Amino acid sequence: MIVDDDARLSTLMATILDRAGYETRQENRSFAALSTAQKFQPDLILLDLNMPGKDGGTVAAEIRMEKPLSQTPIIFVTSLIGKSEAGICGGDRFLSKPIEPAVLLAAVKQTVSMVAA
Repeated sequence: MIVDDDARLSTLMATILDRAGYETRQENRSFAALSTAQKFQPDLILLDLNMPGKDGGTVAAEIRMEKPLSQTPIIFVTSLIGKSEAGICGGDRFLSKPIEPAVLLAAVKQTVSMVAA
């Protein structure tokens, strides 16, 4: 599942992932992200940090409080960090915008494979 207020970016990420064989859902409204996640039950959430309404940290906290979603991995996607700062911090993975297709696919593949193991 992709949560980003920039519909062009979420569509781009969905296209990249769809072509790689992943099933995606997009949500461009931060206040609707929890509801969409409850309906879709994603294996992974790509979540923008800087959004109007609720920021990504708030959305992540809501998702992690929901029993069936609490263990769903979240990859934060943000322009607030540079490529050299992207990585794992506090157990969460961060990807830098603009997103590079190869980096996105590698992060998703690695995260999904860790969940499946």
